Formats: sequence, C-alpha cells, structure tokens
Amino acid sequence: MPERIAVTLPDGVRLHVEVSGPSDAPITVFLLHGWTLDTRTWHRQLSGLPEALHTPVRIVAYDARGHGRSDNTTRAGATLAQLGDDLAEVIATVAPTGPIVLAGHSLGGMTIMEFAHGHPLTFAARVAGLVFISTTAEGHTHTEYGLPSRITRLIRLLETTGAGILARGGSWRVHRYLLRALAPSLRWLLFGDRATPDDLILTTAAVARVQLLAIGAFRSSVGEQRRLATLAALGDLPAAALVGDRDRLTPPPCAESIAAALPDADLTVCPGAGHMLMLERPALVTAALAAVTRAALGDQRDSADLQAA
Repeated sequence: MPERIAVTLPDGVRLHVEVSGPSDAPITVFLLHGWTLDTRTWHRQLSGLPEALHTPVRIVAYDARGHGRSDNTTRAGATLAQLGDDLAEVIATVAPTGPIVLAGHSLGGMTIMEFAHGHPLTFAARVAGLVFISTTAEGHTHTEYGLPSRITRLIRLLETTGAGILARGGSWRVHRYLLRALAPSLRWLLFGDRATPDDLILTTAAVARVQLLAIGAFRSSVGEQRRLATLAALGDLPAAALVGDRDRLTPPPCAESIAAALPDADLTVCPGAGHMLMLERPALVTAALAAVTRAALGDQRDSADLQAA
C-alpha cells in the first residue's frame, strides 16, 4: 500500500500525495492525472510499473488542487501556472534529490510543461525523462470532438458559457444522480471503442470528487496554453507521447506536435482508443513509462561512469 501524506503549499492548500517504493530507489517517477480526475486513474501503472522495470523505483502520485482528496482551490489558483508551481513544491518536498521522470495525462501533461516553463533551472537539474499521455501543448487548437466544425463551434460556445457558471460553484461537487445521467456522455467523450463498466465507474467517481469551481475555472487557462517552444528548448531528454486515434479531446495532432518538438520522443498512436489511455491501454502506457525510466536510468549511469573515469 502506498504511503499517504499531505503536502501543504505556500498558499495553504493541502495536496493528497501517495508515495510507494523504497526511499533509496535510484529514480522517482511522478504520475500527474487529468482534468476532473484523480490519482486512481493511474492504479494499473502504480501496480504494474515496478514489475515491468525489474528494478527499485519510487512512484509519487497526487491529486491536483480542487480534485480528489486534495483541498479546494480558489479561482485565482485555478491556472496552469499555479499547477506548475504546485508540482515544483511537491518535488521539493517529497523527492528533493535524485533524478525524476515526469508523466502526465491531459491536464497533468500540461502541468509538466508549465513546470518546465516556470522553473527551468530546477527542471534541467532534476528531470531525466518525460511521458505525455493524451495531452496537448496547444490548448484547444486541435480539439474538435470528432465533429463537424460548425457543431464544434457551438459546443465550444456552450462549453465556455458552462465553464463560467461552474466557476461560480465554489466547493460544490457534481451530484451523483446527475453523474449517472451523464455517464453515457462521459463514455462517449472520454473513451474509444471499448470501456469496461469498472473503468467507467472509476472515471465517474473521480469526476464526482472534483470541485465545481475547478472544473469551470481551469478551462480558460487550459484553452490558452501554448508551450511548444518550451518543449523545443528541453533538448534530448528520453520522452514518449501517446494518444488514442479516437481521442475527442486531445486528438493525434496534439501528440504529433509534442513529439515533433522533442527530438528523442517516441510517438505512439493507439488504434481504437480514446482519451483514457491508462485505463484503455494500461499495458502500453506502463511499457512506455518503463522504457523512458530505463533510458533515464541509463543516462544517469552513463553520467556516473563518465565522472568516475
């Protein structure tokens, strides 16, 4: 079982953090969840990665502010820049030394980009590998929900209006009865060809825990983010970008642009999969995490060998 701790941020928000694996492991892997989700979406990777690596690894996963078991956020704190600062704080508190691999799904991937942009020296000193899953560096540029452009524009207008209303919802959550009614829509929006009942239940339960203010207030920051230049400046880190070809929120062009910006990134497009790759294609995601972590460990060992020589 992972150790559960609370990390208190400078503005007083407490984050729910789960840490597993030995404290003296040679590398730490951070798993960052998506918008309206929580750490439970990584449950198959939390159990599968140590076995896939065949070497000790420390894994850190946490619920973002306003999500899961973490404290609520204020409207001013519901920005990607703040999430990047939060990640820097969690790293400094939980894994202050040693190489790290950062893996982010959707909003989690965007958080990693904000961390790189806002904390470049820390990023350069600590990060040894990157995994981007169903995410984007270009806001809503490519998001068309798999629909004709006229319908997409209408949905975008409704989404913007709805986000403004939700941002005034404070600490309220989506009522479970409403979520039951919305389950078919969530299944269409988030999953591809297949969605098991357990995966849909887990996803719906995560949405039930997110603060309404967080659902609405993060929307503006997410839509406006542009971080391809930040990625292009990161150099030749081991990296992977994964996306489902049925992803309606961050379709393949999102991952393709990320992979193009990172010279050593492996791009994987998963046929028939949607936005929830950790649940839909768990073995593939775990394998990508393991491959990048192995490459990061190799880089560290090569560096140590050169210093010894």
